[in-house]
Amino acid sequence: MGGRKSSTRVHVVSDVHGNAEALARAGDGADALICLGDLVLFLDYADHSRGIFPDLFGVENADRIVELRTARRFEEARDLGRRLWAGLDRERLIEGAVRRQYAEMFAAFPQPTYATYGNVDIPGLWSEYAGPGTTVLDGQRVEIGGRVFGFVGGGLPSPMRTPYEVDEEEYAAKVEALGEVDVLCSHIPPEVPELCYDTVARRFERGSEALLAAIRRTRPRYALFGHVHQPLARRMRIGGTECVNVGHFAATGRPWALEW
Repeated sequence: MGGRKSSTRVHVVSDVHGNAEALARAGDGADALICLGDLVLFLDYADHSRGIFPDLFGVENADRIVELRTARRFEEARDLGRRLWAGLDRERLIEGAVRRQYAEMFAAFPQPTYATYGNVDIPGLWSEYAGPGTTVLDGQRVEIGGRVFGFVGGGLPSPMRTPYEVDEEEYAAKVEALGEVDVLCSHIPPEVPELCYDTVARRFERGSEALLAAIRRTRPRYALFGHVHQPLARRMRIGGTECVNVGHFAATGRPWALEW
């Protein structure tokens, strides 16, 4: 008599934004953890007292910059930022703060973890903090439990000018390099209005036409992503592909589970 084949369970998180406490538990009961990026917390739009920005410039300035960005007054927000940073070593201060967050975040990853970058991450620092149990992938594939997972990190150019934004051609090349996969993992969603609109920020975030084209062409079983914290639609089917926003982990502390 043949034994029953054991199942594989993977937990998926995105937009961790400093929630190391929940991240340390995110892999409980799973064979692997997948992280779709945005480990850094620069400014918490739900609690303006949290993040690198208010630590440096106070809650009142954080309130003001969130107000301007939410009103899409991006140039005024940039002017405020320029005034606040004047005379300060911006790169040194941000890198120091990011390093402190990365030390905590990467120490919280369970083994094994498969991770890609978000648009607010700084890829050049990851190799210093990723331990042997963490595999970092960007435009690359890996097999987990007999299924092929492809990873595409970063975001596309936006008015927010976040640290890891790449141009559309470079992003499309990373998508193309994956070929056919069972599960397509990215930080940003495919370019579908319902998946890209944030109902709290009241704006469309950047989605990828290349991801959408790959979903239609190669038909993975799943397309998993984050980036949009309060999406109009959390999931939808495109052909035979289930597209899922795995959730704003910083707020929920709960991973999304995939089992087969």
